Amino acid sequence: MYGDEATVRKILTESGDTWAVVGLSNNRQRAAYGVAEVLKRFGKRVVPVHPKAEAVHGEQGYASLADIPFDVDVVDVFVNSDLAGPVADEAVAKGAKAVWFQLGVIDEAAYGRTRAAGLEMVMDRCPAIEIPRLG
Repeated sequence: MYGDEATVRKILTESGDTWAVVGLSNNRQRAAYGVAEVLKRFGKRVVPVHPKAEAVHGEQGYASLADIPFDVDVVDVFVNSDLAGPVADEAVAKGAKAVWFQLGVIDEAAYGRTRAAGLEMVMDRCPAIEIPRLG
């Protein structure tokens, strides 16, 4: 398991409320869309990051993390595992406090690099499942 309960809680409650969601588009059929709705409901600012840079849930989208002109606290990653490592590296470069790889997104080398850079990280879990459990 990559991310114990204490780390999950810390990311969700202490790492900040600006979440960049990589892979978030206006496609309501994609998991990222629904997870973003849940994060917003729990008070998070959700910033879409997608090649189309489209606005989602009323928030301006950006083509990459580097394009976001403000600080990001957590980077939530909805891309295939083979693409996730570079996103984690971009999150480190952006100055994020934490990286969250969604269910099924696993890259052990990226986990090691991200933790070594001092960021909190969770892999293969979903914040929309975890945040309601906090109580």
